[in-house]
Amino acid sequence: MEPVDRLVAQLRTASYSAREPIKQQLIVLAGGEDGVRVREHLETLKRGELLEVQWEIEEVIEATAPKVVPAAKPKEEPKPEPKDDPNRPLTSKDLVMIYDDPRGLVLHKTKAGPERWFATQFDPKSGQPQTFELQAMEIAQLKQQLAGSPHWVLGSGVIPATAGAMPARPPGR
Repeated sequence: MEPVDRLVAQLRTASYSAREPIKQQLIVLAGGEDGVRVREHLETLKRGELLEVQWEIEEVIEATAPKVVPAAKPKEEPKPEPKDDPNRPLTSKDLVMIYDDPRGLVLHKTKAGPERWFATQFDPKSGQPQTFELQAMEIAQLKQQLAGSPHWVLGSGVIPATAGAMPARPPGR
């Protein structure tokens, strides 16, 4: 590695305009048969040099370093949107409130998919709310029993026909 040491010593003392031919000679050596060893030696020598000489050596190393070709990224196929799993547990985001009685009964139905109804009531023993799914027969009975109730949520699309009707005024008033 004597030729490399000699050229780096010349690079250290050379004027700014005289550095380019010295760097070209180093590039030839680093690009030759012993290129890997020359670049490793230059890396070692660079650490002990002045900052300005380090920059010149780095230029030589960068110019002779093997080019890394980035591996072509495989084309990513668009991920199919997850389909709604009918067996996954429902969350509050999946339900819309349709009836809210302040005495303790709240009815919800599913926003999408097959229409399912859920009732939430306070358990008198524990005082905690309990939610359970209603069967088709129970839904029909609730609609009938709560038909005139003012607690149906407007815009839910479930209000029975008689629920929104105004009571008739007694005559003479």
